[in-house]
Amino acid sequence: MPPKEMDVVLQQLPLRIGAYVPDDLLEDWFAPGTGMRPVSKAALAAAASYGRRFECEFKYYPERMEGVFWKWVPAI
Repeated sequence: MPPKEMDVVLQQLPLRIGAYVPDDLLEDWFAPGTGMRPVSKAALAAAASYGRRFECEFKYYPERMEGVFWKWVPAI
């Protein structure tokens, strides 16, 4: 699991600001031992589920080798 500090980051994350996590940490935090390159589907699913706990969206960008958590902005 992510460090408790990440919980605080996502709880306090302002709208439209992202928290970027490199793919090696995604694997270590969310699906240790499942391998990398590419990041496992289990790690990506667990990261998305974790983000929802804090009302955050999550998307993985393979070309940048990182995942991003952000607060969703309702349509105006």
